[in-house]
Amino acid sequence: MSHKCPRRLALSTVLTPVFLCLGTWSAQAAQAPAAPAAASRAMVGDTAEQLNAVQIPDDLKAKVPAAETAYIESGHATRFVRPDVFFKRLRESSAQDITAYLAALHSAEDAVDFKPGRDKPSISMDKSAPEYNAWRTRRPEVLDPKRAPGPIQLSQYLGGRSAGGIPTFANAPVAFTPADLKAGKIEIAIVGAPLDMGTGYRDALHGPVALRAQGGTGNDMYTMINPTADLRIVDYGDIAVDNINTDRSVEHVREVVREIAEAGVIPVVVGGDHSLEYPNVAGITDVHGKGKVGVVHFDSHYDVQHNAVHLLDHGQPVYRVIMEGHVPGKNYIQVGLRARIPNVEDFNWMRDHGMKYHTMVEVEKHGWDAVMERAVAEAKAGVDKLWVSFDIDVLDPAFMPGTGTPVPGGLTMREAQPIVRRLCAENNMVGFDLVEVAPYLDTSYKTALNSNYILNACLTGIAMRKRGITEPHYLSPLSVDHNQDNYYKDKK
Repeated sequence: MSHKCPRRLALSTVLTPVFLCLGTWSAQAAQAPAAPAAASRAMVGDTAEQLNAVQIPDDLKAKVPAAETAYIESGHATRFVRPDVFFKRLRESSAQDITAYLAALHSAEDAVDFKPGRDKPSISMDKSAPEYNAWRTRRPEVLDPKRAPGPIQLSQYLGGRSAGGIPTFANAPVAFTPADLKAGKIEIAIVGAPLDMGTGYRDALHGPVALRAQGGTGNDMYTMINPTADLRIVDYGDIAVDNINTDRSVEHVREVVREIAEAGVIPVVVGGDHSLEYPNVAGITDVHGKGKVGVVHFDSHYDVQHNAVHLLDHGQPVYRVIMEGHVPGKNYIQVGLRARIPNVEDFNWMRDHGMKYHTMVEVEKHGWDAVMERAVAEAKAGVDKLWVSFDIDVLDPAFMPGTGTPVPGGLTMREAQPIVRRLCAENNMVGFDLVEVAPYLDTSYKTALNSNYILNACLTGIAMRKRGITEPHYLSPLSVDHNQDNYYKDKK
């Protein structure tokens, strides 16, 4: 037995302007037995949707069919429409229209939920394929000419890459193996991770290519330190990814991050989309231990989304890192949030888990300098190892147009560079990632150029720490003043 939707029901209160004739619904749904309690939908780790119980207003209790009372009070009826809008609709509707309205909601709920037998969770991979793992299998060294382990310079000119040769991150030599890292006593390994399956806006896979091709690393005028001269840096190539399968890709990214860290080297990962934060942080805590690393997360988005169909994409890495215990919420600091989410429930979730967030609303109220000082102090007060995850959309689109989810009203380069430099100088850095560079979305070269300047700011900070420069917000006296008079002293 089935019940047909009596008319084409416009759910203008739900998903304007989408129109749904919400098909058929079962006799069982029509009888509306007691719906499961809201808590019964919660799965381990908050991975299922949470329903909020509602109370039927006294003036509507006589109007609501008795068989629908439990369904409404469980929160199922208001799953797709706000309670205030739902009850207003009931007040304005006849008994016949209420029956049709509730029938549509039953039908919608039945349609959106996964049903074994009706819905296939995914198309299985062919595990018998002869190249099932070829994409991630390392090339045996015996296939290549013998060589002593160590970095390899790819430029045949004394002038470095700017005078010719093959482009690399930071114009650095390349390394292929942990043995190369150890033989060269490498301190920083910059590695590309061209993952592009965790976002609906494509081209983040070209981020590593763009940063290698576009200059921006070298002397930092603010400190008069050239990190490429002070640090032993290599380009560790690109991590292999399967851009049809994010799950398989992040597993291998985690392996390579762990491999670099186990060699005593700081991994710097250039993405690729922000799904990478999950394997990056998981890989580093594989080495340093869960709960031993803090994270500063620069982003216009909160990336703590859950309840989505896909359990990992570029909007969910922080949630996975916290729920799997790699980094407790109290050691997570977010800077630059300003997108249309999080909502009230999301902010409360973040507070309940001890997260420290700094929105552009806070910046508007208190000013950037105050917020920067607060965030830097929080990073120092946490655990003694720090990973910085930098999504370029934390910057205003005027500076970073080549990214998939730009949000107006962001940081400027003059605001971003000092805080990145300070975090990397004033903390024990164990890793850094820069993600969401999508160069094909930029008709200029500014996204890649500015991204390299952010990367250089962090490398400068690490070089400062190596030199023993511990002064907060250090600036070089050589570049801060021409010193031909006492202009600033006389002004005091």
